[in-house]
Amino acid sequence: MALGNTPFYIARRYLIAKKGSQAVSFITGLAAFAMMVAVAAMFIIISVFSGLEDLNKEFISNLHADLTISSVKGKNIPNLSKIINILKNEKEINHFSKIIEEKVYIDYKNTGEIAYLRGVDSAYIKVNPIDKNIYYGSYPSFKYVNEVAMEVQLKSRLSIPVSSDTDIATLFMPKPGKGIISKEEDIFNKKEIYVSGIFPGNEQLDNYIIAPLELSEELLNLPKNSAYQIVIQLKNPVNAEIVKEDLYKKLGYSIIIKTKAEENAAFWKMINMEKLMIYLIFALVIFITTFNLAGAITILQLDKKEQARALVSIGFTIKGLRKIYFNTGLLIVIFGVLSGLILGSIICFIQLQTGIFKATEALPFPVRIIPLNYLVVSLTSLFFGVCISWVFSRINKKLFLEK
Repeated sequence: MALGNTPFYIARRYLIAKKGSQAVSFITGLAAFAMMVAVAAMFIIISVFSGLEDLNKEFISNLHADLTISSVKGKNIPNLSKIINILKNEKEINHFSKIIEEKVYIDYKNTGEIAYLRGVDSAYIKVNPIDKNIYYGSYPSFKYVNEVAMEVQLKSRLSIPVSSDTDIATLFMPKPGKGIISKEEDIFNKKEIYVSGIFPGNEQLDNYIIAPLELSEELLNLPKNSAYQIVIQLKNPVNAEIVKEDLYKKLGYSIIIKTKAEENAAFWKMINMEKLMIYLIFALVIFITTFNLAGAITILQLDKKEQARALVSIGFTIKGLRKIYFNTGLLIVIFGVLSGLILGSIICFIQLQTGIFKATEALPFPVRIIPLNYLVVSLTSLFFGVCISWVFSRINKKLFLEK
């Protein structure tokens, strides 16, 4: 056995050999067990947040496109015909669609609510395939101006029948203007609507009505071929920033172009902040857990005091003794990290296969296992473990040199 490996060999023997006291064995085992549990918990929580990221991306995929064009001043996009001609000739663009979105009041049999009316053209489903989410009825055919799809909770609160020719709701849009109001027609534009299908909502699509673009134009007294936004699907979404800069050069700066990430900047900032706070909390848990390791190293030093004196008497240095206790702590940490990652991976795999843990009755906690999670948890645990092992392996010379 090489001399350089002697401290590691002795540390390994100290860890697996029978201790002089049951208390020492208990504290050493407790340190390893506590590290394993803390590492497994941190890995599971970070994997759940990775799954939540994917879930949120899926939820907003039908709301925001790869690129979104809007006007710098006012709502209506200026020079729309010119912009559309340029977009048609852009090689990186796969599809694009015009949108007019505005708040509207919907009434059905004297029960009403404020909703969001999203007027779209027939190309909208090529950019955002929301038609695939219709689970009852059908997506509007665009043969009729008043045919709409409605978010399920809004439909349920108003109790509007689907695909009924006789049961119709009414949309009210306030009219702009000045002067004295003498009759109801001076206040609102009204349109009757026919609900052809319903789609599930989420935080971004609550209270939404998807309707033909012409319906929004008529309610808002807008000229034909108007748009508040143009949403774009790219052939390669990775090139969003490059296409954005190219479009600015061709279209000028009378418009605003935002990527999907920019459209959801506040949302993702909140998600990332929550993920950071969770990471810091569990990093603190692991830091506190490593003090069990400090206790194990200290108790082991006292338990092996006579052996340490014997080692010193045959020429072992204090530096070598410190390496023994440092390596002992390091082995406990490595065991805790590896066993914790294995335990966490097993629990995450079981969740992926069975969905046993539920966020709601219908939605299991999402989980995504990625290499980055293993790296983050391992480095965090090893950092605190190595620091604690190094600090508490700094033994007092008098403890071993005095008779």
